[in-house]
Amino acid sequence: MNAKTYKKLIAKQLNQDFKSAIEIVEIPIPKPASSELLIQNKFAGVNGGFDTLLCRGDVPYVNLIPPFDLGVEAVGKVVAVGENVKDFQIGDAVITTARGGGYREYQLIDANLALKVREATPEVLTLIPTGVSALVALEQVGEMKSNEVVLVTAAAGGTGHIAVQLAKLAGNHVIGTCSSEAKADLLKELGCDRIINYRTENLNQVLKQEYPNGINLIFECVGKAVFDTCVENLAVRGRLVVVGFISEYANHVEQITQSRIYHQLFWKAASVRGFLMPHYKEYMVEARDRIFYLFYTDKLKVAIDPRQFQGIESVPDAVEHLLSGQNCGKVVVRF
Repeated sequence: MNAKTYKKLIAKQLNQDFKSAIEIVEIPIPKPASSELLIQNKFAGVNGGFDTLLCRGDVPYVNLIPPFDLGVEAVGKVVAVGENVKDFQIGDAVITTARGGGYREYQLIDANLALKVREATPEVLTLIPTGVSALVALEQVGEMKSNEVVLVTAAAGGTGHIAVQLAKLAGNHVIGTCSSEAKADLLKELGCDRIINYRTENLNQVLKQEYPNGINLIFECVGKAVFDTCVENLAVRGRLVVVGFISEYANHVEQITQSRIYHQLFWKAASVRGFLMPHYKEYMVEARDRIFYLFYTDKLKVAIDPRQFQGIESVPDAVEHLLSGQNCGKVVVRF
């Protein structure tokens, strides 16, 4: 590639298989209009679930016709500014969360949609939108209090490890599930009170034996049998927040036959609530400011998955890595 063009990832068709749906294209580097910024992306966050669901046409609130751009959050450096842009200059580090702005080496964006940050690091990329989502999901949807029992599934993942810390900072007893010793070690560092490695312990059995009064708040990212177990172990007036269902992202939706969910919820006055950040936009700015404050005052740690993915060509492998459940922290692609 020469200096006048760049690579980006697009969905060329809708397909159940992510790798079959995508294509790398090379296009000219554009010039910013009067109110725009040209940003050279340094890191992009990987959202395996959203990526795959989008390429399958299974995201209800967007109706995209291929070809369309992929990737969401990115952090980079401003390399050109439009003539009417006053608040940014060349060299500024900025973060963006525009759909289609992530999996590309350069992006053109309205200056109002960029956020200036101290440095273009993968850590700040994890805070927005991942950390913001965790905070809003726990507080606004889960109505998180203090002195409760909080369970976070996939607790060592990009969103989960932030949720664990936020629940601890709020003064709760936090249980985290994970699938390896390396992930358990991370959760210990983050102050998790009870770590359940579901490959060596039975989640349902542990919850019933050690938490007979049930779980007050559950931050659920996995789905399938884990979701069923979580619902079964809700406390009276317990709240389960569905933040994702990674176990089904790469597969067809599992069809099940069992008693309707109200049989489990009604007698406990418990609830299951769905969370999706676009439906809670009004809380984003305040949550963003608070997340950054916690990070910059060393009250919140950010874990970046140690496996490195370099360049647009590595995105499919990064998505596959995330969906496999092998990641420990946020998965990022470097440019």
